[in-house]
Amino acid sequence: MTLTTVLTLGQTALKLGLICSLTVLALFLSYSMLNVCDLSTDGCFTLGAAVGAAVAISGHPFLSIFAAMFAGVSSGFVTAILQTKLGVDSLLAGIIVNTGLYSINIAVMGGSSLLNMNKTTTVFTMAKDVFKETPLAGQTELLVALIAVILVIAFLVFFLKTRLGLAIRATGNNADMVKSSSINPVFTTVVGLCVANAFTGLSGCLLAQSQKSVDINIGQGMVTIALASLLIGGTVMGRGSIFKRAVGMVLGSFIFRLVYTVALRFNMPAFMLKLVSSVIVILAISGPYLRTQWPQMKRRLTHKKGGI
Repeated sequence: MTLTTVLTLGQTALKLGLICSLTVLALFLSYSMLNVCDLSTDGCFTLGAAVGAAVAISGHPFLSIFAAMFAGVSSGFVTAILQTKLGVDSLLAGIIVNTGLYSINIAVMGGSSLLNMNKTTTVFTMAKDVFKETPLAGQTELLVALIAVILVIAFLVFFLKTRLGLAIRATGNNADMVKSSSINPVFTTVVGLCVANAFTGLSGCLLAQSQKSVDINIGQGMVTIALASLLIGGTVMGRGSIFKRAVGMVLGSFIFRLVYTVALRFNMPAFMLKLVSSVIVILAISGPYLRTQWPQMKRRLTHKKGGI
């Protein structure tokens, strides 16, 4: 493997990692901060991609970003209402919304399961025109993805330090205590899921415009990928400030995508990639636990050897 190949693999993994890290940051807000496992992520990601593609195809590439985020907000709102007002369990609410979004996504895509954007102006082609005579001419996709990630992290760090953000974090820690403090946990849950799903919609929109196409299965398995990236980032960066943990989410997304890219480079069959995702999730979850248990396991092994 040449140095050029390694750099190309790294660049591809970095671009996809940055784009998908927006979904990881969404899961960071809903799962880590709000303590809600939102299983509508797959459908919401596809919704953002479909809405963004449809608006871009109609001739409004910049507006497609906000349309995709608004679509994500709508998805998060429905999921939150099912949980807070209709008494549906959070896991079941996510599954229901994810199932319903499949039909909605097909409708948004005009009854088709695939949208082609080869001749469509996107935010990436717009950036390419802006930077075509600069040293950044060949890195416009990375630049756009990086700008989006920086803006989302900056917003997330600021938002979680406001009174509303602190209330959302408190709701995730202890909803009963929040209610006794005259804070409405229903409102904080709705706002938290709406903001988180806006990030997911943005992530789907950027991936679709980067790939110049949208498939109905573009978001399939995204919740697993995001969860694995979140756990990897948490393991690598550990606990700390919101900024440090958010950066860890981006790093975790890059590491996950790098493993994916390397697996594809070594001609691993596409059907095996789901198994790779599952193995990465298992390692990310069990790794910290096994690390804490290692001293005890080591003592047991030493004791057994000494008793022989």
